[in-house]
Amino acid sequence: MTGNHGKTASTAAPTGTAATITPVILSGGMGSRLWPLSRSLYPKQFLPLASELTMIQETALRVVGDRFAPPLVVCNEEHRFLVAEQLRAAAVRPAEIILEPVGRNTAPAVCVAALRLLAAGTDGLMLVMPSDHVIASSERFLQAVDTAAEAAADGALVTFGITPSAPETGYGYIRAGSGPDGCDGVRKVEQFVEKPDLATAEAYLRDGSYLWNSGIFLFSAKAYVAELERTGPRIVEACRRALAGAERDLTFCRLTSAAFAASPSDSIDCAVMEKTDRAAVVPVDMGWNDVGAWSALWDIGEKDSDGNVAQGNVLLHDAQDTYVRSEHPLVAVAGLRNVVVVATDDAVLVADRSRVQDVKHIVERLRTGERSEHSHHTTVYRPWGSYRSVDRGHRFQVKRIIVNPGEKLSLQMHHHRAEHWVVVEGVALVTCGKESFLVHENQSTFIAAGQTHRLENPGKVPLHLIEVQSGGYLGEDDIIRFEDGYGRSLQSS
Repeated sequence: MTGNHGKTASTAAPTGTAATITPVILSGGMGSRLWPLSRSLYPKQFLPLASELTMIQETALRVVGDRFAPPLVVCNEEHRFLVAEQLRAAAVRPAEIILEPVGRNTAPAVCVAALRLLAAGTDGLMLVMPSDHVIASSERFLQAVDTAAEAAADGALVTFGITPSAPETGYGYIRAGSGPDGCDGVRKVEQFVEKPDLATAEAYLRDGSYLWNSGIFLFSAKAYVAELERTGPRIVEACRRALAGAERDLTFCRLTSAAFAASPSDSIDCAVMEKTDRAAVVPVDMGWNDVGAWSALWDIGEKDSDGNVAQGNVLLHDAQDTYVRSEHPLVAVAGLRNVVVVATDDAVLVADRSRVQDVKHIVERLRTGERSEHSHHTTVYRPWGSYRSVDRGHRFQVKRIIVNPGEKLSLQMHHHRAEHWVVVEGVALVTCGKESFLVHENQSTFIAAGQTHRLENPGKVPLHLIEVQSGGYLGEDDIIRFEDGYGRSLQSS
C-alpha cells in the first residue's frame, strides 16, 4: 500500500534555499464519493484509507523537519477535535487550527492563513496541501518542493503538476510552457484546463506538455494576498474582518462567523491562478492520487493475481478486478467482475467500478430524505472519546461508551431520559447531584432523569462502559450543559 507509514521520509529536509516553509493543511469537504466509509461528520481525511495512518496524519508527517515550520490547519468547525486528536496521535503540534464557520472553498481558507502569517510578522513561503491526497513518494515530493522554493521566493505562485500516466478524465489539467530563467525544473503555466472528455485527455497525453492539476501550491503569503487583492478584493476584505474579530478557543482560532460567511466562495485556481501572470508549475511524478472515488483505491491498492483488492473481513470466489472492503461483517463475493463492495455496520455499497462517481447521488438522496447515514456512523466521536449505538427500541437505547484517559464529559442533565451505566473496563469517576464516587469494573450506577451528572476517566487506560437509556425521548439534543471543558454550546449534542 502507499503512504509514509511514519516519519522517516518526512524528516529529511530538502537541500537548496534555506527559507522556512509553513505547511498550510486544508481539511474541508466531506468526501461524499467515498460513502459509506466517509461521512460528513467523519470524512475521508480522518480515515486510514491507504495505510495504517489516516490521510491527514500522512499529510502532516510529510512535512516534518528542520525545513518546515509547524503547520497551520484550516478546517471545518465541526471537525476541530478530530483534527486536534489525530495530529496529537501523530506527534504533530500545529501552530494553529483555524476554524471555518462555513465552507467558502480554498481561496478564502488560504487567504486567512496568509493573513495570519503576515500578522505574525512572517512572510515566508506557504506550502498549501489538501489533507486527503495520497503521495507514494515523499522523497520526490520534497524534491519538488525544493525545486519550487526558489521560484516562489522570487514572487512566483507555484503549483505542482503531476506527470500523467493515463488519459484521466477525472482531473483538471495544466498546460506547461517554457521555464523561467535560472529556475531549473520550473515551467510557466500557459493554461488551466477543466476536466476533459476521453478523446481530449488522450490528445493531452500524446502532446506531452499537459500535467494533472494536483491542487498543491507554494508561494509567499505576501504574493498570494497581493494577487488576491487584485483579482478577488471582496475575499480579502471578508477574511480580514473574520480575523479581526476572531476568538481563541482552547488551541483553536475561531473566525467571526458573519464576516467569513460574507466572503465569495471560490477556489485558488479560479480566484488567483487562472488570472495571474505569475503562475508557474513544477512537473513531478510522485505517485499522487486525490482519492476522489472508490476506483482510486482500487488503482493504488495491492492486488491479488485476479486483480482484486480486498480489505477487512472479506472472502472472494471467482471474482476479478474488484474492490471489496469490510469494516465489520463478513463480506463474501462470488462470480463478480469490476465491482466495488464496501460494508460498514450500518450500510453496504455495491457499485460497478466504472460508476463509482455516482455514489455522490446516493449521498444526496440520503440527505434530502432526512436520513442519518450520510452524516455520521454508528460510532460517533466526541472530544472526550466516542460512543456507539448498539441497540435501540421503544423507549430504550443501548450505547457503548469509551472515555479517553484523563478526559471527562460535561456536567449535564437530561429532561426525558434516565441512564444506567455498567463499567466493563477501567474505573469511572461519577458525579451525581452533590455526590462523587468511583465505579469499578463490573459495577454499575443509575442516573435519574433530571439529575445533574458527569462521567470522568481518572485512570491511564480507556474507560469502557455500557449505557442503557430509558425514557420517552432519547434524542441527542435532550441535554443541558452546566460546565464544559471543550468550548461547546451548553445546549447541543
